[in-house]
Amino acid sequence: MSPRPYTTKQMGDACEMLVASELTLAGVPAMKMPDNWPGYDVIAQLKDVAAPQRISVKSRTFKRGKDAYVEYNVKDNNFDWMAILLLPNGNEGPTKRQFFIFPKAISDVRFYRSGPKTKWHDIMSVQVDRIALVISEFEDNFILSATGTVKPN
Repeated sequence: MSPRPYTTKQMGDACEMLVASELTLAGVPAMKMPDNWPGYDVIAQLKDVAAPQRISVKSRTFKRGKDAYVEYNVKDNNFDWMAILLLPNGNEGPTKRQFFIFPKAISDVRFYRSGPKTKWHDIMSVQVDRIALVISEFEDNFILSATGTVKPN
């Protein structure tokens, strides 16, 4: 397999811009924050909600197994939503980009957390190949519905 034609930083920036664009086109104006902005990557404004919504964006290329995951510190209260963008790897898994956008409170409950006596106790994580199972109702949730989206059969 040939190496990617872009760096990890370029991938992250592009994914942040994709999330902001998709939200805006769905009627939720959004913009990417400057690089190294503390706590979140995209800010969005829901209609009839006074406070701007802070979104942390995580991007990963799809991979199976326990060595590929998304993680964050559960004590980090600098964002309200998380967006995970999974990119196809060309070999297995999804054949198109997958967007999952969900409230931080959902991941605080559904993601894995180590036992209280471990040094990783405050780290929440989910394996990349399990994301679609753990938060399936939040796929393509560009309207920032707190309960997720209902997909037609």
